[in-house]
Amino acid sequence: MKLKSYLALTTVATTSSIVIVVTTAIFFLLQNSHQEGIEARGLELARVIAHDPVVIEAVDAKNKQQSYYLQNYIEDIRTRTDASFIVVVDKNAMRLSHPEPQKVGKHFIGDDIYPALERGNEYSSVASGSLGKAIRNFSPIFMDGKVIGAICIGYLSEKTSDILLQQYGHIGMLIGIVYLLGIGTIVAFVFKMKRTFLDYEPEFIVNKFREHEMVLDSIRDAIIAVDSNMNIATINNSAIKMLSMGILGRYDYVNHPLSRYSTPLSHLVLANQGVFHQGEFNIGKLKYKANVYPINTPKGLLGHAIVFFANLDQNELEGEVTYLKNYTELLRSKTHEYSNKLNVLSGMLQIEKYDEAIDFIQQETDRYQSIIRNIVLSVSDSAVASLLLAKFNKAADIGVRFTIDIDTNLSSYEKNISEKLVTMVGNLIDNALLASWQNKENKEPEVHVYLSDRSNHIILEVQDSGAGVPEDITEHILEFGVSSKLDDEQSGIGLYLVKQLVDYFHGSIDWERTEQHTTLFSIYLDKNEITNYD
Repeated sequence: MKLKSYLALTTVATTSSIVIVVTTAIFFLLQNSHQEGIEARGLELARVIAHDPVVIEAVDAKNKQQSYYLQNYIEDIRTRTDASFIVVVDKNAMRLSHPEPQKVGKHFIGDDIYPALERGNEYSSVASGSLGKAIRNFSPIFMDGKVIGAICIGYLSEKTSDILLQQYGHIGMLIGIVYLLGIGTIVAFVFKMKRTFLDYEPEFIVNKFREHEMVLDSIRDAIIAVDSNMNIATINNSAIKMLSMGILGRYDYVNHPLSRYSTPLSHLVLANQGVFHQGEFNIGKLKYKANVYPINTPKGLLGHAIVFFANLDQNELEGEVTYLKNYTELLRSKTHEYSNKLNVLSGMLQIEKYDEAIDFIQQETDRYQSIIRNIVLSVSDSAVASLLLAKFNKAADIGVRFTIDIDTNLSSYEKNISEKLVTMVGNLIDNALLASWQNKENKEPEVHVYLSDRSNHIILEVQDSGAGVPEDITEHILEFGVSSKLDDEQSGIGLYLVKQLVDYFHGSIDWERTEQHTTLFSIYLDKNEITNYD
């Protein structure tokens, strides 16, 4: 069944059910209200007549077997009211008046008269008499504090039913009009939906969105779509990698201002709103070219589509290729190093040098025990703990002393938060290891790490024995592409990524040169902000 048919049937069925329930409730309440109104009006009229001196004298005369005449007087009152009948009885329930004169002097029909005669109660009841079924309202007649008779004011059910049917008709007509208006609204909504979605089913539309997302992600150029308020509406993987090296997910960008991730690109779009234009902008030291396409509709400007790509000349491309080759060689050398260790261990086992093999394994593992114990006891987050162990291994390979503060304590966090903590700590440690190793001629290379979340903040501190940040880049060290490393390396990314994540959590990052001639980077994150993102 198509969506519009399903929605139409469901809505009509729901509306019909609601109308039926509401109509039934209204009719029930109307009937009760009408009956209560008749009872109240009848009791009030019966009470007034019961205090009429003419009525009291006539009933007293009847009780004393004296002459009386009350028929015309009561009938005159009845014709001026909406009552179906007014019957006056003496203490023996004998009629003194009746709409049909021949029934005067006969006994009242129905046992519901006796509570008024015997106990002096005022009440209403529904019963059948000589004129038919009616709502009957009783009031006692008192004289000198004693009950001498009673008044019965009746409203025939046939008459009240006619009145109710008239009211039901008016209410039913009103409900019918409302129901038809509801059906008309449903029909209009279905046609509007059909025209808006081009008669496509939701599954088809969802698949189309997925196809478009896959097509965007397959394009190597970076693509971003922003709305009229310069908030990111769509972004592909290439743009994510260029802006933050992929550390943030797609939905970390959507609905956030473009200026939060690239102020120069935001300014470029705002420079010529509503028209196609081209321009250049920087992310750190890297240059990019951008084509900005306006998204115009009959209703006005909806936003812009931005396509940008790296603006590299031949020498820069050659540098990128050289870096990739060097990185490949580094990985190959590490592979050979571990392969040689495995070959040594294999040779010892083959020549039955078991003690030497055990010593060789023990030598490789002893140095891990203290650091592993420290990490296990102080860091509950498995991802961060694994990272610290890996960085310890890396430090050992390049000859840098790696220590973790004995006061370190870090709880476990959800995967989404844990991954971002790993990125921040990992990049800080990588920079610290490289800085310490480059300054090993002047000072013993060392990296010290401190992590804590005991208070309302998460504190991440990494201290190294490097030469520090050159003065000419101190104000730009956190920008993309800015680095104190060699120019032929792919650098200036780590601290930029850290700064992006710190801003993502609305935290702060500081660095200083200590009195011990070390460089200390510190990150402070509010745990309440972390919980919100969690």
